[in-house]
Amino acid sequence: MNMGASGIAPTFSAAYGGKLVNRKLAALLFGIFVCLGAISLGRGVVKTISQGILPQSFMNFDVALVILLSATASLFLANLLGIPESTSMVTVGAITGAGLYFKHLQLRTFLWLIPLWVLFPVISFLLTYFIYRMIYPPRDKNLWLYEKILSQEKALRVLALIISCYGAFAVGTNNVANALGPLVGAKIIDMNLGLFLIAPFFGLGALFFGKRNIETFGKEVVPLGTITASLVSLVTGSLLVVASSLGAPFPYVQLTALSIFAISCIKNGHRVTLSHHITRRTMMVWTLTPLLATGVSYLLLSLFLKK
Repeated sequence: MNMGASGIAPTFSAAYGGKLVNRKLAALLFGIFVCLGAISLGRGVVKTISQGILPQSFMNFDVALVILLSATASLFLANLLGIPESTSMVTVGAITGAGLYFKHLQLRTFLWLIPLWVLFPVISFLLTYFIYRMIYPPRDKNLWLYEKILSQEKALRVLALIISCYGAFAVGTNNVANALGPLVGAKIIDMNLGLFLIAPFFGLGALFFGKRNIETFGKEVVPLGTITASLVSLVTGSLLVVASSLGAPFPYVQLTALSIFAISCIKNGHRVTLSHHITRRTMMVWTLTPLLATGVSYLLLSLFLKK
């Protein structure tokens, strides 16, 4: 549920900020499409989480419980602060803490995972920046395109909502694995059954715990309209689906935040965006919560388990 509260921000904050949906409808649509994404494309990431970072021989009930508790505690802190945090980063952080405790980390996974974590958010920023720069601000070279797009307001609103649902589908392909992976690794639950059981709780978390997160990126960083709502969700959702197809647990929150920051840079300038209090607080939370998950996981295992 904490993962759902964090995950609704990168999918529906754009549509919510653009006043295309209210919060309850956003949570309902988010939950439905997360389920669809998890069932259809979520298995590759579950495999990486369950055995790609910590060898499955070390994953048992107690270890899975510690990993989930550590990740959830870190996410809960971020949710209290109103900063959407990556479910993937805190989950990988918690598993890394367990790997450090057992002194068995499969480092080859990080050799391809970390470069993706760095590269894809940069691509998200650059794609959003250059695509939106083509139509905004209106000027001699692009005025015809700007006016043509704005003349299709009703179609744009429908398209923006469809693309937000596509973004929720993308979250399902990737982030449900963060809750399910440790359970599958510990052989507590079958992967296919787990996808059906875990995914609906993302929607419940979005409904009950997601208000502050969706407000933060939907309205506080930069007001988002129909065009920007569609662009943000399309760019970030597509990148996440690619990551899921590679079996990579991915920080979707960062993809969307960088995309929204690109919009803000064009509208408000780079200096204003970088000095915004939300930007500074976001960067701090993104840095601290994965480290917190790693530390809590290592500490709990040290206190309650014997090697």
